[in-house]
Amino acid sequence: MIRARAANFGLTVPDFVHVLNHDALRRYMARVPPPWLLKPPSEASAIGIRKISRPDELWPVLGELGDRQSYFLLERDVAGDVYHVDAIVAEREPVFGVASRYARPPMDVAHHGGVFITRTLGREEPDARALPALNRDVLRTLGFVRGVTHTEYIKGRDDGRFYFLETAARVGGANIVEVIEAATGVNLWAEWAKVEVRGEAGGYRPPPAREDYAGIIMSLARQQQPDTSAYTDPEIVRRTFKHHHAGMIVASSDPARVQQLLDEYSRRFYDDFFATAPLPSRPTV
Repeated sequence: MIRARAANFGLTVPDFVHVLNHDALRRYMARVPPPWLLKPPSEASAIGIRKISRPDELWPVLGELGDRQSYFLLERDVAGDVYHVDAIVAEREPVFGVASRYARPPMDVAHHGGVFITRTLGREEPDARALPALNRDVLRTLGFVRGVTHTEYIKGRDDGRFYFLETAARVGGANIVEVIEAATGVNLWAEWAKVEVRGEAGGYRPPPAREDYAGIIMSLARQQQPDTSAYTDPEIVRRTFKHHHAGMIVASSDPARVQQLLDEYSRRFYDDFFATAPLPSRPTV
């Protein structure tokens, strides 16, 4: 388990326990105050995560899971902002990376509804300087050799510390690849292919990157084909054309302008498009 390896090598992670031995679960819940998250680390996004507020809430859920419960861990629910670093790694060395912050934790959006927003960090923000170094330590510790990664962290509201949450040997979902390309000109799909083609021969170098900023706003829409033509700002570089979804990517050389547009569009999206639907308990094709 990636989380266990990270903890064993001294990386800061939320307190957790493998859902395997029920006595160990009881000791954990006596030691770590609630709420906790019951998480399937091998599954995608926030699907399958459940919040547990009391010990007596856990046991019926485990009964429902049956033999699948051993695929889960129970983790302290750290309150804070969630960040992601999307990187290119060549021969164990991160050679390109972009740090971004979700406006709301993806689990909150998935489980409680809301508009999804993420944006690249301003390069002068302290978090933008801290995260690349932390991400390098995480990827080296986990022994990642080459390819692309999408790694998530949470910054604790109470202690200001970054906690490693999870990483994946793939590009980020939710059009994050397009956000990064809008900000830097670097397409992670294309660079992933180049890294893999070079393989053990090495020698990969990332292309020159622009130093602009970008963000995405996305919402489930009550209209089958939402009309976003009323959104006319020149910073809009991409629109989503997907049934019952409204979304767009904005980019600018000014990070404050990106934030301003995302804030404004968030208010408008709730009036113009927003809808919600139950989250499936397991991924669907």
